[in-house]
Amino acid sequence: MPITPATTTNGSSNGAADAILLELVDEDGLTIGTAEKLTAHQPPGQLHRAFSVFLFDERGRLLLQQRALGKYHSPGVWSNTCCGHPYPGEAPFAAAARRTFEELGVSPSLLAEAGTVRYNHPDPASGLVEQEYNHLFVGLVQSRLRPDPDEVGDTAYVTPAELAERHAKDTFSAWFMTVLDAARPAVRELTGPSAGW
Repeated sequence: MPITPATTTNGSSNGAADAILLELVDEDGLTIGTAEKLTAHQPPGQLHRAFSVFLFDERGRLLLQQRALGKYHSPGVWSNTCCGHPYPGEAPFAAAARRTFEELGVSPSLLAEAGTVRYNHPDPASGLVEQEYNHLFVGLVQSRLRPDPDEVGDTAYVTPAELAERHAKDTFSAWFMTVLDAARPAVRELTGPSAGW
């Protein structure tokens, strides 16, 4: 694992993995410190910086990903194209582009900021809490996906009607509808009225 500002040695001599740090923020999104990733998600949760990406194909269909079964948080659920946390000091835009490539093996052909949303979503299945100040991004994908199986279980491109059908029968992440609704104005601007978003 490369040494980055996101990691810190845990100080033990047993060779345990480095801890991943998240950027803690206040209600205005200003950085106030850092916390280890799992610790930040323990109830009641610590408000931290996150990002969510919504990529669309040339037909205006949204790319969904199913989170890999091996993930400790929300495994096997469907969610938006990509989501995650910037490293401390990393720009959310850079983090969004980086993680999209790491998870899906593709770089967006267009990626634009779409605002922010703040939420507090407990996840009943894991007992973890998403207490996040989330930076939203919308964009286009035109390349073939090469998902990392450790991160992504499956992918699907969906129209609004197909999303509604899938959302009614499949399990989605606790944060999915919150971030999608917050991103909708930018999604409509990107995809146009005919796409139906």
